[in-house]
Amino acid sequence: MSELTENPFASSHSLDTNPFDDPTTASSHSTIYPNPNYPNEDQVARAEALRQRERDLERREQELAQKAEHIRRHGRNNWPPFYPLIFHSIPDEIPAASQPLINRLYQLWLVLVGTLLINMIACICILASGASSGGSDLGSSIGYLIVIPPCLSSMVSEQALYYYLYFVFCGFHLLFSIYMIIGIPSTGSAGLIQTIRMFAKPSLAAAIIGTIATVGWVIQGLGNAFYYRQIWAHNKAAGHSVEKAKTELATHGAKAYFTRG
Repeated sequence: MSELTENPFASSHSLDTNPFDDPTTASSHSTIYPNPNYPNEDQVARAEALRQRERDLERREQELAQKAEHIRRHGRNNWPPFYPLIFHSIPDEIPAASQPLINRLYQLWLVLVGTLLINMIACICILASGASSGGSDLGSSIGYLIVIPPCLSSMVSEQALYYYLYFVFCGFHLLFSIYMIIGIPSTGSAGLIQTIRMFAKPSLAAAIIGTIATVGWVIQGLGNAFYYRQIWAHNKAAGHSVEKAKTELATHGAKAYFTRG
């Protein structure tokens, strides 16, 4: 009886769908819309990119602040790092094409400095072993710490005079390296002769350190000889000559070459 008295129009659910639609088609067209309050993958990626950019900007600001503080305290000088005395920056001063060569020469110069220090320690050990020439070796080895060829300036300015100064100084340096490899007593070298004498004495500490110094002299000597040839070829390809160097010197004067602005 209740079914007969029930109002068939009491429910409005029948108005929600089209009674003429295919039920299978209607179900396939149903779409689940994402929650607008929940970010999608693109929004998450953009937010992460923005956060990464903010971190990069903060890091860059810190680097600039550190550089500004360094310049305030030391000027532009940045080398050596523990007590800046000069400005040294291969990326800022050297053309991109020459940077690999200068980096290698700089590394060889560091090998030279390390070899000179090891050579000096070896000479101290030779002196401690009782060798008669130990004092002379130690004094001479300290004096050799000032040898620095002027290749950097030639690559900075591409001036002919700098190249020929490099060829002169590096040529003497190559001869000096051979001289140090030989290791004549009383010359400040802990090279082959001195090392063999320390092995025969025997004084193992001096012999081992002398061996390291000798290997260092060989490495930096061969490396400098190799790059000497490369720079000579570059100088010829650039069209530099002794006459051009003389003309530049007469035109600009010596002060323009030996001061860096």
